[in-house]
Amino acid sequence: MGLRWFGAVAAVVLLAGCSSGSSPTPQASPGSSTAPKTTAAAPVAVSHAGMNKIKHVIVVMEENRSFDEFFGTYPGADGFTMANGQPTVCVPSGDQGAACVHPYVDHNDVNAGGPHAQVNATADIDGGKMDGFLSVLKKAKSGCVVTATNPDCNGTGKPDVLGYHPQSDIPNIWSYAQNYVLQDKMFEPNASWSLPQHLFMVSEWSAKCTAHDVPASCTNALQNPGTPKDPDPLAPPRAGDPIYAWTDLTYLLHKSGVSWGYYVVAGTEPDCEDDAALTCAPVHQNARTPGIWNPLPYFDTVKADGQLGNIQSADKYFAAAKNGTLPAVSWVTPSGPVSMHPPASVSAGQSFLTSVINAAMTGPDWNSTAILLAWDDWGGFYDHVAPPTVDENGFGLRVPAMVISPYAKKGYIDHQTMSFDAYDKFIEDLFLGGQRIDPATDGRPDPRPDVREKLPQVGDLAADFDFTQPPRPPTPLPVHPTTTLVPPAAGH
Repeated sequence: MGLRWFGAVAAVVLLAGCSSGSSPTPQASPGSSTAPKTTAAAPVAVSHAGMNKIKHVIVVMEENRSFDEFFGTYPGADGFTMANGQPTVCVPSGDQGAACVHPYVDHNDVNAGGPHAQVNATADIDGGKMDGFLSVLKKAKSGCVVTATNPDCNGTGKPDVLGYHPQSDIPNIWSYAQNYVLQDKMFEPNASWSLPQHLFMVSEWSAKCTAHDVPASCTNALQNPGTPKDPDPLAPPRAGDPIYAWTDLTYLLHKSGVSWGYYVVAGTEPDCEDDAALTCAPVHQNARTPGIWNPLPYFDTVKADGQLGNIQSADKYFAAAKNGTLPAVSWVTPSGPVSMHPPASVSAGQSFLTSVINAAMTGPDWNSTAILLAWDDWGGFYDHVAPPTVDENGFGLRVPAMVISPYAKKGYIDHQTMSFDAYDKFIEDLFLGGQRIDPATDGRPDPRPDVREKLPQVGDLAADFDFTQPPRPPTPLPVHPTTTLVPPAAGH
């Protein structure tokens, strides 16, 4: 299953997970005159007993959606406060003297979103007021070239950063939340765009380095760590190629003999080097092409460890899931058309996720698998919860995230504050005895500002599981569910 319905659709299964105690009453969304506050759940007692039942972690990372866009109306989650069927929050329009605008239901299958670089994150958050989204959009660069990768063109022809999708648009995504675990305090680890986020996902840092194999030559780079360009990851370094010399998680996994795979889909990626722009050209992506969603080929550690072969086409993921040969740790990243990154459609991304998750559920490894599903950044879409500041890099804005596993608590909402750093923390606890990517202990000291897995703001995914319960049977879903999504009009 899987690849035919998108041409070359591959799987990514690393879904975001957070947990806390039982779900409290949803927090009020901010009104137009009240600054949002970062909410914090009470500390949760977490037991790691039984964690060894998990033998396979699959991280699935989709693209560019905010929590409120997908789950602002989810019962029990920290979403919108509603009055008369409408969110009470009203966001300044960005026009002098003009009225504010309420978030609204948007059934359009194709959305535009907004700019989502470091400067845009800062402006959207606006010191914690969470009211800069429309102002940022009005100042965005644009140039509407009608191509499949132009995020300035959508089916409605109007700004949609305040639009949100109800359950009827994304029934499978809501079904995963209802049957497994939804995290409503999952923040992007970095307050910027896709490339730094993917670097954090595999290494807990985004940096710019001046010398290969010299981690001490790296300096913090939240926005511009150097963009992968070379189509051949085996080619020798050349002028202008990024140098990723700091330590990543695969280095620790390899040292401990823990298997891993990073699966990519042949296709295009729509992000730009200038992520503040709303227009960019497509870039080819496949298992041998480093890109902003596939940075591992540029890590010195991956090359030195002879692990470039672990970066594979997603069809290898589907085969491993079917045959029961999944590695201990899998990352799956999409191509542009199935990524949900505007202008990719919501329906194609939902079908892609369903195919990936179905593959894990129907394979022999299901009873020992944890799927962590998330979206890499907010994509310019509105969210009302101000992210906590933990260091000079983040956190960034809140994103949808779930844990799917036969041991996941059913219908549980995790209110712990966390970021994708919790994924690495979970993997390290599960397979590395709690070892961290720590310059003081990992043998490759680099000048990263902190050890993210040790931050008190990073919750523990183990709270999302009940290892005393027998493994729950899988719940595969239709790949093409009936929805209320509206396709773009012809010619748009």
